[in-house]
Amino acid sequence: MGKVAVFMGGTSAERDVSLVTGESVLKALLEGGVDAVKVDTAGDWRGEVERFKVERVFIALHGRGGEDGTIQGALDLMEIPYTGSGVLASALALDKGMAKKVFRASGIPTPDFTELGPDSHTIPGDLRFPLVVKPNREGSTIGISIVRDEKDLPEAVRRS
Repeated sequence: MGKVAVFMGGTSAERDVSLVTGESVLKALLEGGVDAVKVDTAGDWRGEVERFKVERVFIALHGRGGEDGTIQGALDLMEIPYTGSGVLASALALDKGMAKKVFRASGIPTPDFTELGPDSHTIPGDLRFPLVVKPNREGSTIGISIVRDEKDLPEAVRRS
């Protein structure tokens, strides 16, 4: 299998979760006899890949810079295989609005939604409270709010 780098950490809002995930993955790989090393992508990860002579990458990153296709694209250019989805699937999956549009266009049922901008204070008439407000390009529950009343919508949008 060669040298495997476990990419973790990064710079997203989910850095701490990624570090926990990455350490668990690294431990399991090492216990399984895999020649693995930790690489925090918040640093000079390209230099670490060269220094360790990495042949494969296990992506344990969360959120932007890890699940959005950017690291996948860089690894594709470096011709280093990695775990998980490729550039397009990763980019679409992290962009919730675009993913929902693709679902709809493909005939896949998905709950009604709308995309709100920073100055949005109202919702379209076809949506009803309570609503879930979530950042378009974050993962997990970063910035998520359940809004039960229209007066709380501006603050939820601001936090997302």
